[in-house]
Amino acid sequence: MKKLLLLSMLLLAASAEAQLAVRGEVVHTMTGPAITDGVVLIQDGRIKAVGPASQIRVPDDYRVLRAAVVTPGLIDVHATVGLTGIFNSRHDQDHLETSAPIQPELRALDAYNPQEPLVAWVRSFGVTTLHTGPSPGAPVSGQTMIVKTRGSTVAEAVVQETTALAVALTPPSDIFDQSEMFTTRAKTVALLRQDLIRAREYRAELAAAADDDDLTAPDRDLHLETMTAVLDGDLALMVTAHRARDMVNALRLADEFGLRLWLDGAAEAHQILPLIRQAGVPVLLHATMMRSFGETENTSMETAALLREAGIPFGIQSGYEAYVPKVRVVLLEAAVAAAHGLGFEAALASITSEPARILGIADRVGSLAKGLDADLALYDGDPFEYTSHCVGVVIEGEIVSEVVR
Repeated sequence: MKKLLLLSMLLLAASAEAQLAVRGEVVHTMTGPAITDGVVLIQDGRIKAVGPASQIRVPDDYRVLRAAVVTPGLIDVHATVGLTGIFNSRHDQDHLETSAPIQPELRALDAYNPQEPLVAWVRSFGVTTLHTGPSPGAPVSGQTMIVKTRGSTVAEAVVQETTALAVALTPPSDIFDQSEMFTTRAKTVALLRQDLIRAREYRAELAAAADDDDLTAPDRDLHLETMTAVLDGDLALMVTAHRARDMVNALRLADEFGLRLWLDGAAEAHQILPLIRQAGVPVLLHATMMRSFGETENTSMETAALLREAGIPFGIQSGYEAYVPKVRVVLLEAAVAAAHGLGFEAALASITSEPARILGIADRVGSLAKGLDADLALYDGDPFEYTSHCVGVVIEGEIVSEVVR
């Protein structure tokens, strides 16, 4: 009887926590104009209703959070958070396997650490969803995944176990032994093409064996399985490339094999906007304040605005850099893009609704609408103002961060 009573009390407490109302002087839903004096009703982890406070009654038993500005939880369209750590020490850096240059079988799922302090740090700015995985230091560094910035285990955090295959058409990291490493663009593209051809043959052999009992199926090969998933479109091919010629190579390869391509980084995207638009591929744009040198010497803080003007879908990412802190904050990067021609609404969309569409998760996150995950970021002022603070974060109806000022 005592156990039943305790269980009832726990269920009641969970139910009470699940009933939540968030009131904002301004609520940006990303589905239409901002709502002045708005309310977001949350029940059982999902959004129950959104609208003006004058039209939505908040039940007496709901807990109410208040903020000056409310937005959907922010989405980082490409990060290494959870594989890179906050201390930049060997024990918290699991973002790049250096035993071989091409390893598509490696999964971010098997490396992600939800308890890494860096996860909580980016969440403190309002980031609730990450598309994360290996860093772009190898020609093929492994698979990415999508997670929420909460949970003590990867099972509690994961939204999508495998999302894209991370490929880099840029010079490899200097942590590889260059004497044993191919370094020319032609060699990198040729080996990637050869892998895709091998995967196409592997897929054909599997299909033939399934249709003919006299044929023996090839042995299971995790490497070729992953490449087959890319061919089938189950995994996007996320190509990190900054030079225009490398992006053109990626576009050509995607067209040759019918791949679902994402251009990642894209420092010189502004030089080939018509080609990108014609190909119909999205851009996971580099952090606005990324340093300009080497491969990224032609980067521009106005590229986001130019992509928007060209009608090319894009999201702004935190990315990866080889020096501390390794990961930037998309809120701050979008703010700078807003000031360089992108504007407030488009900048906010670049870290909410647009990444959700690109990643294929807009049915769950990226906007505030009935039935979607109750992921919200609360601010005490304009989110893009340096003096503003994120004062609350809600993920699937759970208050994971709250600051009383």
